[in-house]
Amino acid sequence: MPRHSWPLAGLLGGTLFALVFLTFQEAGAASHSALRADRILVDKSARRLTLLWKGRPLKSYRVALGPSPVGRKQCQGDERTPEGIYRIDARNAGSAYHRSLHVSYPNAQDVANARHLGCKPGGDIMIHGIKNGYGAIGAAHALKDWTLGCIAVTDGEIEEIWAAVPNGTPVEIRP
Repeated sequence: MPRHSWPLAGLLGGTLFALVFLTFQEAGAASHSALRADRILVDKSARRLTLLWKGRPLKSYRVALGPSPVGRKQCQGDERTPEGIYRIDARNAGSAYHRSLHVSYPNAQDVANARHLGCKPGGDIMIHGIKNGYGAIGAAHALKDWTLGCIAVTDGEIEEIWAAVPNGTPVEIRP
């Protein structure tokens, strides 16, 4: 090859390398969207949400909870995250927090407990991202419990969770 063709060959080689690299990057990105879970486990004391498939952990996320995280939610406004077995029963792409998955709290036991205490059990417990407009906070959101009883992850993480779990997915929230 003549010397004056070397720059052109270098340019073509670099372009080919970039195309191959981007193809592999896209393949890696597609694997995130292929993440599928059949159960969500939330460990409140560890501040951790784990996606599971057939009992095996797939991926874990650091979470923020309500500012009174110890103990199960009992009454509306107690700023606690519930404990028990629930399901994802709805989703809201237009939430005030970057996407939200509704947790089926309260169950029958929660309602009976609140009635015994003379209060309403509350509701609107969600797994959600960060408040719209504040997404740049990223993982720093989990340095402090700040929700009203919900389970919060980063915006990117709720995108993964949203894609990985269909409505009806069981959610177990442990102390």
